Amino acid sequence: MRLDKYLKVSRLIKRRTLAAEACDKQRVSVNGHAAKSGKQVAVGDIIEIRFGEKSVKARVLSVAETVRKDDADAMYEIL
Repeated sequence: MRLDKYLKVSRLIKRRTLAAEACDKQRVSVNGHAAKSGKQVAVGDIIEIRFGEKSVKARVLSVAETVRKDDADAMYEIL
């Protein structure tokens, strides 16, 4: 699954366009490397998102095309 879509489906970022913008501005890294929005995400990858001064680091636990809002937090683990 594409990184921008994963960020939206897992609700780490609210909208896919915002996820794509964050990737283009190099605010998102996967496994320690800056990632573009088209990067493929797999189970076990570590995603780091920088929001200004704050940073969120999460491990991918599952990849799914659609997920209910209540189950979205089961897709990742905050580190």
